[in-house]
Amino acid sequence: MMNKYVNSETNQHTMKLVQMGADVKVISSKLVYATFILEDNIEVSYVYNVNKKNKYFLERIKPYPLTVKEFDSQEDLITIIKIDLEQFDNAAHSHNVHDFIKIGQSLNQTIKNFEDLFLYYNISKECVSDIHEHIKNINDLITQSQKTSTRVFFKKDPEHLK
Repeated sequence: MMNKYVNSETNQHTMKLVQMGADVKVISSKLVYATFILEDNIEVSYVYNVNKKNKYFLERIKPYPLTVKEFDSQEDLITIIKIDLEQFDNAAHSHNVHDFIKIGQSLNQTIKNFEDLFLYYNISKECVSDIHEHIKNINDLITQSQKTSTRVFFKKDPEHLK
């Protein structure tokens, strides 16, 4: 009975999205939540869905949200979760771990604030330029911090810092 209700709801949502101009593809999938509690009570949570093509789309949702990527196999998905957990477990030994988590959460909130700013207000070119400059400064600080810090995790290379 529940499946008929869910299908009916999906059909209603799909129809509304099509009426709005969307190209909608309904994919039957399984959604999985996994939560781990690490040292110092650090919670690391993931959500992934498995679609009917057996592709795995992974997102980390705690301690701060991050879209990871899509994987072709269950083994690749599990491998990246294991590595991510090892990285957080390693970071848990740092005296800065809670500060870094707060920074990650703050950056996520900044993205949400920026989206509201962009979508709800007409922002001057000068303000946009200032925001650009501040983001560039943060990225430069991250790059400089990488260059002057000791690497502590070697099982996998960074994907974004080169």
